Amino acid sequence: MKNLSIIKCILSIFLLIGSFVSCDDFLDKIPQSQITPENYLNEESQLAAYANGLYTNILPSHANWSYGTFGIDQHTDNQAYITYDNRYVPGQWRVGQTGGDWYFNYIYSCNYFLSKVLPRYNSGEISGSEVNIKHYIGEIYFLRAYEYFKRYQEFGDFPIITEPLPDQLDPLIEASKRSPRNEVARFILSDLDKAIEFLSTNIDSRRTRITKDVALLLKSRVALFEGTWLKYFKGTAFVPDGEGWPGNEKDYNADYTYSTGNIDSEIDYFFQQSMDAAKQVADKYINKLTVNTGEVQQSASDPVNPYMDMFGSVDLSGYDEVLLWREYSKGLGITHCVVVAAQFGDYGVGVTRGLVESFLMKNGLPIYANNSGYKGDDNIANVRKDRDPRLSLFLKEPGQKNIIYESTEGDHAVPIEPVPNITAASAEKAYSTGYALRKGGSFYQNQCGNGQSYTGSITFRAVEALLNYIEACYEKSGTIDSKADEYWRAIRTRAGVDPDYSKTITATDMSKEALNDWGAYSKGILLNPTLYNIRRERRNELMAEGLRYMDLRRWRAMDQMIDNPYHVEGIKIWGEMQDWYKNEDGTSQLIYGTDEANVSSPERSVFLRPYEKVRSSLVYDGYRWAMAHYLQPIAIQHFLITSTDGKTISSSPIYQNPGWPTVAGQGAQ
Repeated sequence: MKNLSIIKCILSIFLLIGSFVSCDDFLDKIPQSQITPENYLNEESQLAAYANGLYTNILPSHANWSYGTFGIDQHTDNQAYITYDNRYVPGQWRVGQTGGDWYFNYIYSCNYFLSKVLPRYNSGEISGSEVNIKHYIGEIYFLRAYEYFKRYQEFGDFPIITEPLPDQLDPLIEASKRSPRNEVARFILSDLDKAIEFLSTNIDSRRTRITKDVALLLKSRVALFEGTWLKYFKGTAFVPDGEGWPGNEKDYNADYTYSTGNIDSEIDYFFQQSMDAAKQVADKYINKLTVNTGEVQQSASDPVNPYMDMFGSVDLSGYDEVLLWREYSKGLGITHCVVVAAQFGDYGVGVTRGLVESFLMKNGLPIYANNSGYKGDDNIANVRKDRDPRLSLFLKEPGQKNIIYESTEGDHAVPIEPVPNITAASAEKAYSTGYALRKGGSFYQNQCGNGQSYTGSITFRAVEALLNYIEACYEKSGTIDSKADEYWRAIRTRAGVDPDYSKTITATDMSKEALNDWGAYSKGILLNPTLYNIRRERRNELMAEGLRYMDLRRWRAMDQMIDNPYHVEGIKIWGEMQDWYKNEDGTSQLIYGTDEANVSSPERSVFLRPYEKVRSSLVYDGYRWAMAHYLQPIAIQHFLITSTDGKTISSSPIYQNPGWPTVAGQGAQ
C-alpha cells in the first residue's frame, strides 16, 4: 500500500488553501487564484492581474544581491564566479533524494487559467475589451511555453500536461509519463503559435508586456535549440530512438517514431521553423537596432552611447530593439543591485580570458592574425585598444570614470575604476578573474544605493532574431543565404566591426580558437571556420545576457572536456600587472604555492586561474565534463511518488536521464 504520508503530500497540492504550498513537487501546486471565488477571472482586469503574477515567476529579471541577468552566464567559458560549479567535477554532481527542477508549479498555474478562461471567452462571458482579453490569454500561452522551455532544457523528455489534474492518484501517475523531447518542443511551438494568434501588437507602447514579436522571437529560439540538439546528439541516448535512449524502457514510448519519418526530417523541420519565425522579427527591426557610437562616455559633455545606455537605463521604452523589459521602481520598493555590482567586480562574476580573446579587432581580424594590430594582454588598456567595440565598451579598465552624474544618493558608488581586487574573499567586491564588465552599469550615482538600483531589465532583444536566422540557415543548408548575409553585415556594422565577415573566416585558425572557446567544438570535433564565426558573433553580441549555457548544451560543446580538462583563466597577472599589487615597502600582496594562496602560481600559467590557487580545489587540474551532465538527473522522490506500488522505482512511469543512476547521492555513471 502506498505510503500514507506521500498520498497526503499529493492531495495537499490540490487541497491546501494559500499561496504556493511546499511539498516537494508532484505535478505541482495550486495557484493562488484557485482559492478565490468562482466569479474570479470573469473580467479583463482580473485576467491581467493573473498574468502579472506569473511574469516575475517565469521570466528572467534582476534579482537582488547579485549581478542580475548579467551574471547568469557564470560557470561557463564566458564568466567565472568566485567558486567553481560541481557540474564540472565528474562524480560531484549527484542525484538528489528530493527537489531539483522537476516541478510543475507554474505550468499548473497556466493550465488553471486556460481551463477557466477559454470556455468563458468562447461563450462571451468575460467582460471588457475583446482585444485585451485575447491578449491576456495569449500571454498565458506564451508563459506556459516559456516555462516548458525551461523544464525541457533541463530534462529533455518531459510530461506534456494541458489541464489541471484531479486529486486522484491514478490520473496523476498517468500524467507523469514523459513525452519525447522533440514532441515537447513541438508542443512549445504550438503554444507559441496560439500566443501569436491571440497577442496584440500594441497593447503596451512601453513594451513591458509580451507581444507577437516576443512570441515569434521565442519560437525561433526554441526551434533552433531543438534543431541543433537533434543534429549534434543524433544516434545517442539523448534523442528519441537513439542508442540507449531510456524512453525505450517504458512501453508507452517503446515504439516511438518521428512524425516527419526520421530524425533528419525532424531536424530540418525545426531549422525551418526557426528561420521562418526569426525572419519576421529580423526584417521588422533590422533598421531599428540601437545606435552604437563605439565610445565610452567619460564626461557629461561627451555624446551618450545609446547602445551602452540600453543595458543600464531606467526607462527602456525608447529603445526599439528592446522587445520586452521589466520596469523597476524605487518608490514602490522594486529594486535590485546590478548597478552596484557593476561598480565593483560584478558581484564576483568575472569575465574569462576565453571570452575576451574571442573578440575580433575592429578591422575584423582575430587577435592572432598577421597585421591584426593587437597590442597584447600585458595590461587591460592594451586588451581593449582597437578591439570590437562590444568588448572595449563593456570591459572595465582601471582609471575610467564609473560615475559621471553625481548625486547625494548612492553611497556604494566607485567614481573611478580601481585596480581589480583579485584577492577579495567575498563576492561583493571580488574580481574573480581580474576582468569585469560594465554591462548593466550606470553613470548615475543615484543608482548606486546598496540594493537600491532601479534600472530596467531586458528580457528579449530583437537582434537575437538576426543571430537565430543566420545560425539556423547555415545549420540547415550549409550556406549563408542573402538574408543571413544581410543580417550578419547589419550586426557587425552596428557593432563597429568591419562587416566583411568573409575576411574573418579566411583568417580564422581553429586550433587557436579551440584553446579558449568551448563553442569551437561540437561532439568533441572542431567546427569549420564559417560555423565557428557564426557562433562567435552570437557569443560576442549576447555576452552576459544569460544564453551561453543554453547554447553550449544544444551545440554539445563540452565533449572535449571529458578527456582534456579546461583551465578557466583571467588577466595576465604574472606580467606587468603584478606590480598593481605591491605594498608601499615593495612587497607583494600576491600569495601563491601555500594553503593561504590568494592567486594561482606562475608555474601553472602567467594568467590568473581563479580555481587553481590551492591544491585542495577539486578543479585544481581544470574543468572536466561527463556526458550525463548535458541533462539534469531526476530526484528519487519523484520516482517513488509515481510508482504504482509505492516503493519500487521501476514501477514508476518516469525514467531517469541518460547516464544518471536511480540511487540518491550517486554521481553520473
